[in-house]
Amino acid sequence: MKIQWAVLLVLLLVCDWRVKADGSDHRYKEGDRVPLYANKVGPFHNPSETYRYYDLPFCSPDHVIEKKEALGEVLNGDRLVDAPYELNFREDRESTTICEKSLSEKDIAKLRNAVAKDYYFQMYYDDLPFWGFIGKVDKDNLDPSEYKYLLFKHIHFDIFYNDDRVIEISVQTDPNLTVDITEDKAVDVMFAYSVTWKNTDIPFEKRMEKYSKSSSLPQHLEIHWFSIINSCVTVLLLTGFLATILMRVLKNDFVKYSHDEESLEDQEETGWKYIHGDVFRFPKYKSLFSAVIGSGTQLLTLAMFIFLLALVGVFYPYNRGALFTALVVIYALTSGIAGYIATSFYKQLEGTNWVRNLLLTGCLFCGPLFLTFCFLNTVAIAYNATAALPFGTILVILLIWTLVTSPLLVLGGIAGKNSKTEFQAPCHTTKYPREIPQLPWYRGTVPQMAMAGFLPFSAIYIELYYIFASVWGHKIYTIYSILFIVFIILIIVTAFITVALTYFQLAVEDHEWWWRSVLCGGSTGIFIFFYCLYYYHARSDMSGFMQTSFFFGYMACICYGFFLMLGTVGFRASLLFVQHIYRSIKCE
Repeated sequence: MKIQWAVLLVLLLVCDWRVKADGSDHRYKEGDRVPLYANKVGPFHNPSETYRYYDLPFCSPDHVIEKKEALGEVLNGDRLVDAPYELNFREDRESTTICEKSLSEKDIAKLRNAVAKDYYFQMYYDDLPFWGFIGKVDKDNLDPSEYKYLLFKHIHFDIFYNDDRVIEISVQTDPNLTVDITEDKAVDVMFAYSVTWKNTDIPFEKRMEKYSKSSSLPQHLEIHWFSIINSCVTVLLLTGFLATILMRVLKNDFVKYSHDEESLEDQEETGWKYIHGDVFRFPKYKSLFSAVIGSGTQLLTLAMFIFLLALVGVFYPYNRGALFTALVVIYALTSGIAGYIATSFYKQLEGTNWVRNLLLTGCLFCGPLFLTFCFLNTVAIAYNATAALPFGTILVILLIWTLVTSPLLVLGGIAGKNSKTEFQAPCHTTKYPREIPQLPWYRGTVPQMAMAGFLPFSAIYIELYYIFASVWGHKIYTIYSILFIVFIILIIVTAFITVALTYFQLAVEDHEWWWRSVLCGGSTGIFIFFYCLYYYHARSDMSGFMQTSFFFGYMACICYGFFLMLGTVGFRASLLFVQHIYRSIKCE
């Protein structure tokens, strides 16, 4: 056990999510070299399709020095290398030549293709990100065959400082200093840059605020608050529905079943009491069911920890790879929860092969995610994109899974197997199940899932756009408090609607509610996937096989995770409800 904790400590140190600059205290004297790294280039509308900076024929040093990166940075597709510019602290530069480069016809074709796809470059200066486009398309002539493709050959840097610290950097390109690369012919280009330093009163502690201002603009905050109000109204309407309809019906049922019980002994029972001998009959595929509940509980715990870190300010803008590192580490540390919940519940359902159940739990979410990753990583390798993980990073992830995730999963499973908790069923289960009566089509599983998923999805769909624009675009999302409120509302609405549908199912004497509650609770994940289709085709400009496969591949895994997590919420809420109503009446 001590060895495992020591390994975990080493991994956490290796995967530290607080990225540190080469200038550790970010303080410089005039003339000091400030760390400047070129990160990547890629089509502006395809955030996953990024390439190394020097994959394009820019001026490059004789020996390109790569910056050592943390796990999260590599997962984020960052590949930092020394940039060809010298931006020493408080040293202004007029037009300075980097190099004179002879571009071959092949180089011209590559650059023209990049300009046509709106390629941008990203760099980091003292850990401050900045972007710029490598060229532009002159569309003065409406005929696409007459378009001119222009490559920027001069970049101007405006850098703001406060005392001995860098506060802000921006880059500008002069549209008059360009090279026409429309035709496939070799050309000599002289790449140059200039630098201007300006003083500012902005303190160092607030230098990252400009990156999050866009999400805090009044018009955006109004939309976010509208989202909150919309979600709250949904909760209030659903709560009111349960209070006025469901609880009144239950009250009448309790009176009917409890009043003068002796006179009811000779009468035929109807409604949900009629199936009291079947309602706690354990579901089919007990091992899979327990694995779903265990994995869903782990993902819910993971989400809560991520929100906790977000609310305390860990995921500030452009803290490179912090979210990915947190996801990997926290998922590994919470695997014991999945093992314990799945195995203990499996034992409560009188399961015998707990080892198989534990293996199923460990593979239920990681298995599809691993297969998806293998496919997408192969695609990224074929494209030679930075999204392709190097062998060393894959090895680190495998070590975390082998030395942390798996042992904690097994320890949780052993603890769950040895737990003495028994399933609390208020009613005895009969030997043979009753036949479920013929029900109308709208009582089927698929229509019920559609109804169950629509309300929770309607409570979050406004906020979904901003999340998608941040994850699959270049927007920045920083209002985590509002997102957390929406998430809590999602949990509440999912629980309420699943409880209501479970009651309606029992009222028509359909006792197979176990799997139905999971499917209805998790159906919101299916709605989110349909929203992915809408977002891709109507709200984004993404294109190409790589970007399409990355978007739908990883979103399918995320939606599947939501299905497991919300399905667990729906089942737990339904189980508490069913136990309560059958405990409140005499079922013998």
